[in-house]
Amino acid sequence: MSNNKPGKIDDVLLIMQIVQVTGRLGLSVTGAMCGTFVAAQLTMTNAELFGSAGFIALMVLVGILGFYLGIDLLRVRGSLTEPELDCKGIDSIELLCKIGTLLAAIAALISVYAFVFDEPLRRSFEYMVASWWMIGVVLQIRAGLIGRIRLARTAR
Repeated sequence: MSNNKPGKIDDVLLIMQIVQVTGRLGLSVTGAMCGTFVAAQLTMTNAELFGSAGFIALMVLVGILGFYLGIDLLRVRGSLTEPELDCKGIDSIELLCKIGTLLAAIAALISVYAFVFDEPLRRSFEYMVASWWMIGVVLQIRAGLIGRIRLARTAR
């Protein structure tokens, strides 16, 4: 028997953690980019509130948090043989996350389209797109935080 096994396992776990963090940082950059496009599209409304640097920074920060915390939820499995689908129903945290991701992505896509093709949107539609973005990333953040709190409680 070799004493190298625990060291190799620790190395593999460290590499896996680095890969996980790197992936999450990539997702947060995606969230920042989406937030930037939504903010840029909203600044075209000529509203003073949307044109401020603070508002744009808030949109980018919320995008970073939402995409970092919410998209890749950590799963707690009792064993490897546990079935993927639980008979009790859909996991509410995962549902919040998926709905939030969809809303944020749709808002970003509409914003990119309007911004790139210089297509003005009706003001009411712009506000609706902004609402989808904010609701989406708030759902992602909430799901990510609740999932991590549950994971910490089960780890004790």
